[in-house]
Amino acid sequence: MFSNEQSCWFVRKVVCWRAVASIAWAVLLLLPITALFVILSRFSLLHPIQTISECLSFATCASAIFSLILMCGVIIMVGFLNLEYYTVIPTIACSRIALLGQLLHPRQLVHSLAHCIMGTIVAWCCAVTIGGRYESIGGPCIQNDDTDRLPQMCLNEYHLILLLAGAFVGFSHSLLGVIYNMNYVSFHTVQQYKYLRFKGSLLLVVRCSSTQALYCVRNYIVMYFFLGYIPKAWICKTLNLHLNSSVHPLDSIAGLLDPSLLYHQWISASFLLFTWHITLLLFRIFVTEVYSFPVQSSFTEDAHQCLPKVLTDKQPMILKFLALQDFALLSQHSPSRRCEVFSLSQPGGHPHNWNAITKECLSLLADLTQRLVAYHDTVATNGRSKSLSSGSERKTSSESSVTSGPEDLMSPRPAMLLRTPASVFARSIGGFPQSPLTAPFTPDLDSPFSSPALRRLTAPMDQCSPWFGTVQSPHIMRRAPKLWSTSTDSQVNGSPPASPASVPSPKQEPSKPSRLAQFLQNRKEQLPEASSQALFADSQAHIWALEGLSYLVQASFSEDQFGVVQTTLPSILGSMLVLQEAVDRHFKLPHASSKPVRSAGSLGESTHKTLRFALRATLKTSIYRITTTFGNHLNAVKMSAEHRKRLQLFLEYKE
Repeated sequence: MFSNEQSCWFVRKVVCWRAVASIAWAVLLLLPITALFVILSRFSLLHPIQTISECLSFATCASAIFSLILMCGVIIMVGFLNLEYYTVIPTIACSRIALLGQLLHPRQLVHSLAHCIMGTIVAWCCAVTIGGRYESIGGPCIQNDDTDRLPQMCLNEYHLILLLAGAFVGFSHSLLGVIYNMNYVSFHTVQQYKYLRFKGSLLLVVRCSSTQALYCVRNYIVMYFFLGYIPKAWICKTLNLHLNSSVHPLDSIAGLLDPSLLYHQWISASFLLFTWHITLLLFRIFVTEVYSFPVQSSFTEDAHQCLPKVLTDKQPMILKFLALQDFALLSQHSPSRRCEVFSLSQPGGHPHNWNAITKECLSLLADLTQRLVAYHDTVATNGRSKSLSSGSERKTSSESSVTSGPEDLMSPRPAMLLRTPASVFARSIGGFPQSPLTAPFTPDLDSPFSSPALRRLTAPMDQCSPWFGTVQSPHIMRRAPKLWSTSTDSQVNGSPPASPASVPSPKQEPSKPSRLAQFLQNRKEQLPEASSQALFADSQAHIWALEGLSYLVQASFSEDQFGVVQTTLPSILGSMLVLQEAVDRHFKLPHASSKPVRSAGSLGESTHKTLRFALRATLKTSIYRITTTFGNHLNAVKMSAEHRKRLQLFLEYKE
């Protein structure tokens, strides 16, 4: 519709400047945070005056200024990565294999490597700030076994262990960002000023940073105890340093459990995570700030920036989400902008604004309805949830005869026949009609991959055969093969299945899958809760569309002077009722109605886990908002009998 330059105007003029503003505030806050870190890292309870004097003297030295400049560069880089990796639709892994694929993605590996480097830089700045035994990586030493007693350059393991801790914390932060969707930017329901949002989340950032730093230090100590000799030997060989035999090594229980070392590791990791979390928090606050789009413009060159045109853009998604958020807010709180939506074009007298907005909103609702119907049919047909892919989940002919209403029009038809074992058709051979449950599963006998046993099983039966016709014996009927069962002998030996009267031959033991195959199969199985969350991952857009449409329909009762809403009221009510039926069917499935436990003490966004509950509540509230406004006037609206029956429940407050 529009060129890429017009579609990206919002990124250049709004999103980038908001990201720059968040980075600027993070850099400004770095100075007091660093000052607090200097005090906490050098604090001595027995010598408070000496601590203050050391802090003041450190603030004026060149190393402090240089480390502060380095940390400012790290903050800018973290802000840039936040801008590059953020998303408004969370990526939910429906299986453990999918999560592993996300962690091993090349884009994620670059992200992890960058955070390792930045963590090492921040750890070096922390080591310089703490001073003392952490200040440099090498220093002169005299070995105990040296007869000449000449000083040598030895490795300072305290400095090394702090640098490696910074790299480990950075890598852990990157991995946890994928697991907990920390790059997901959610929109708050209650609109607040940026300062109030920052103030309300500051305590959570402190608690989350300190807790995560504690767990990272614990894991790092265990890893350094077993693998610490590897980087230590590599650094000594690379920098031509020696190990100080007069100092107890740190890759031991006594060395790692030093209280001073543990405290400095924890305070450094907390400082690193706190500065990064503050940068992420500021980015979320700035980028989700409400943006007001003009409903219509007097200049044609600015038409692509108006709300009806912006809603139809697919990329970038932040633009579409902010446009839907603005649409929901104007429908509630802006009578003057609502009048622009209800206005007619001059000349011509056409409601272009209203038609464009309702068309996009109804398209969103129809898309969600189709996804829910396809998901439900997949679960009902296969007995388990599988990944949704275009052209793979189709509605069977038997289900289409049972289901009525608009779902038949929205559900796609089968594009190819599914294959099942030949034992399914044991009761349908010999000229008898197939049942509607087995009709879609007709085997392809002409395929070169079909076995001879399958051809003999499905071949027409001889009328002289004693098994021709309906078998009357209940014992034989009880031994008939069940659905989804296969004959092992016919598959292995290629011979027809033995008759019920014959003595069964000993069956071959099926080969057990290897442990690796079982392990991979268990991890490939989908998590039902995650599948349901992934289905509603972008439901925030549908929530705003429902709120905006319902509030505009409610306001049209007294504000719509030209009656533009009445022309699309049947379509709006029909889309809402069909979506509500699909949502109700989805919540009857297992694991769909179980609310997940909200994880406390984490900056990872968990709002996507409850989006389906918010959508169901918003959908019901939107329908009630329309029915309470129009009341019995809705009986004059043209709709199907099924929709009218369901709408009557809302009119009588029985839904």
